[in-house]
Amino acid sequence: ATVMKLIDQGKLSLNDPLSKFLPDYPNGDKITVLQLLNHTSGVKSYTGIPGVMAGPIRMDLSTSALIDTFKNLPVDFAPGSAWAYNNSGYVLVGAVIEAVTGESWDAAIQQLVLAPAGLNHTRLGADDVLIAGMASGYGSKGGKVIPAAYLSMTQPHAAGALVSTVDDLFHWNRALHGGQLLKPESYEQMITPTGAAKDAGYGFGIGPGTVRGRAQLSHGGGIHGFSSHLLYLPKDQISVVVLQNSDDGPDVATLAVKLAAFALGDPYPEAKAIAVEPEVLARYEGVYRIDEQNTRTLRLVDGTLTSQRSGGQQLKLTPIEADVFLFDDGLTRLTIERDDDNQISGMRLFQNGEGEGQFAERTDEPLPSERAHIDLDAAQLQRVLGAYLAGPGTMTVFVDNEQLKVQLSGQPAFDLFAASPDQFFLTVVDATLEFAAGDPAPSLTLKQGGAVIEFTRKAE
Repeated sequence: ATVMKLIDQGKLSLNDPLSKFLPDYPNGDKITVLQLLNHTSGVKSYTGIPGVMAGPIRMDLSTSALIDTFKNLPVDFAPGSAWAYNNSGYVLVGAVIEAVTGESWDAAIQQLVLAPAGLNHTRLGADDVLIAGMASGYGSKGGKVIPAAYLSMTQPHAAGALVSTVDDLFHWNRALHGGQLLKPESYEQMITPTGAAKDAGYGFGIGPGTVRGRAQLSHGGGIHGFSSHLLYLPKDQISVVVLQNSDDGPDVATLAVKLAAFALGDPYPEAKAIAVEPEVLARYEGVYRIDEQNTRTLRLVDGTLTSQRSGGQQLKLTPIEADVFLFDDGLTRLTIERDDDNQISGMRLFQNGEGEGQFAERTDEPLPSERAHIDLDAAQLQRVLGAYLAGPGTMTVFVDNEQLKVQLSGQPAFDLFAASPDQFFLTVVDATLEFAAGDPAPSLTLKQGGAVIEFTRKAE
């Protein structure tokens, strides 16, 4: 919104190259302000750099010093050719704001948008200032609640270093979406996905969608120990604010959608499970093809039908009607489609219960085989236990009731199995973990859905 305000004032343009503001930035002449705003710049996200979350994230850095940590790294893709959520992009947005205004990015935001919107309790979350009423963040380790890992608030920068309140965010929605801050054309650009960001449904810090058939605009995010989601229904002028000071609470985006539906007077029904015999559920098993690259597999596990997309998590399905199943979020449902001979021809997935659904055709492909695993001795097991850090958060490997488990910040714990002393896999997610040599293992590499992320062991 601050960048769009500066555009309204004639001080910059969406098509301005980054080099106009940061002349020494590599390939800055090929990266535009627009691409920074909608995550299509291809710049390497600093929070995904291996090892960053293990120590460097704790350092106080200036804007230029933070940019130095990623500016010379290879880009992920050519600017404008693809979309990938990127925290470095908004650090660079902060640098652009500083170059244009001559103020620190947070001071400029305060002057240009926060004060005019009447947000008196929204500010930079600085580490050296006591903020009245500021909540503490929490995480977990081995199933126990612990204080969130420390990070310097200089590093979330313009991507996420502001702190706020429910009341302020309510007033923010009213000001931004009510036309009090931006010219209409700038506001429309902000909420409208274009180019490579169109398929991702991402504007400039805002994603459009629907709740119970009504248009909604929302965005969420999180740092160590905190997550948030802000949602707005333009037609009904309803705001939903969810703030959570834990890595392990309910999914804030799902909760926001449920609250919005409730506020509309059209809540998602509390579907009741129906009894279906396992032999009937087994008829749904199979591989269903979404497109050339992606499938969804239905598999019966201990009498429960599960759904797993390529590279994704194995999720439990609850039957609520004949050929209709509900996911655990209570919103997303899956319906089975049949041909004229009453044979299963495919499935349709309705994300959050909305829209026309995504069709997947049933195939004759065999179910993926289940992998064999080995038992580890005490020394082999002890070598891999511990907490590991990377951009996505903290990954903890621990033993619970004699079962090896792994848990990523904000997610439930899953059983982890050893294919060898160094190679491990999950069954609920199509993912593998490889632990580096050393005792204890200094790092692990997560491979999932084409992504490769290195986690570094957290210092004790």
